[in-house]
Amino acid sequence: MKKTGLLALPFVVGLAALVGLPAVAALGLAFTEFSGVEGPRFTGSANVSRLVADTAFWRSLGNTLIYIVLAVPLRMVAALGAALLLNRRSRTASAGRPLAYLPTVVPDVAYALLWLWLLNPLYGPLAAIFGTADLLVDPWGARVSLALLSVFQIGEAFVVALAVRRSIPPHLYEAAAVDGAGPWFALSRLTLPLMTPVLGLLTLRDVILSLQVNFVPAFLLTDGGPRYATTYLPLYVYRTAFRYFRLGYASTIALTMFIITAVIVLVQYRLARRWRLTP
Repeated sequence: MKKTGLLALPFVVGLAALVGLPAVAALGLAFTEFSGVEGPRFTGSANVSRLVADTAFWRSLGNTLIYIVLAVPLRMVAALGAALLLNRRSRTASAGRPLAYLPTVVPDVAYALLWLWLLNPLYGPLAAIFGTADLLVDPWGARVSLALLSVFQIGEAFVVALAVRRSIPPHLYEAAAVDGAGPWFALSRLTLPLMTPVLGLLTLRDVILSLQVNFVPAFLLTDGGPRYATTYLPLYVYRTAFRYFRLGYASTIALTMFIITAVIVLVQYRLARRWRLTP
C-alpha cells in the first residue's frame, strides 16, 4: 500500500501544481479586478453582475451550445459507424482502425491549419471542387465547417465503441440468425440496445469535450467570425484575458464554464448510476 502511494506521489504533485494551484488562483481572481499590470483589487460580486449583463458572453454561450448540437451527434454517429464497420476481422479492417484514430493524435494547430488550407476560398481544393468559396464568410457556413472538421477526431470514442461492440457475445448473433433475424434486426434490436449505456456516457463525455476543443479551430480558421458566429466560450475567455487584459473577469467566465461542466458531470453520474441499478 505504501509503495502504491509512493508511485502515485509524482502524479499527485504534478496534478496539484499544474491543476490545483491554478484553479485556486483562478477562483480567487474571479472576484477581483485584475489587469495583469497592477495588483488584483477585490470587487466582490461585481464580475458576476457584469457577466449577467454581458451580451457578448451570452452570445458566445449560445454559439457554444450551437456547436455542441451540431458536432456531438455527428461525432457520435461517426464513431459508432466506424466501430461497426471496422469490427470485422479482415486485413482491410485492421488497416482501417489505425487510420480512424490517426486524426486524433495530430496536434490541434496542425489539424486546424490543414483545414484552413482545404477551405481556403482562393486556392483551397474543396472550394475548387465544390464551389464553397463563401463557406467561411457565412455565419452558418463557418459553424457547420467547424463542426464537420471535428468529426474526424473521434479516436477515443471509436476505440471505446469498438471495445463495447467486441464485448457482445457472438452467440447472441448466432441465436438471432437461427431465428431468421436479418442484419437490420440484429443492429436495431441487439447491437444498439446493448451499446446504448456506453454510448450515452460517450455522448455526455463528448459534450464536455466540445466545451473546450473548439478554441483552436475557431481561433485559426475564423478568428471568432464572421459576425461573432464562431466566438465560443474558450475563445471569449482568451480574448477577455489576453486582448483586453481583464484577467479577473476572464476568471469569472472560466469559473462559469467549470460550473456548466460540473452540472453535465452530475447528470452523467446520475445516468450511470441509474443504468447500473436497472435490473
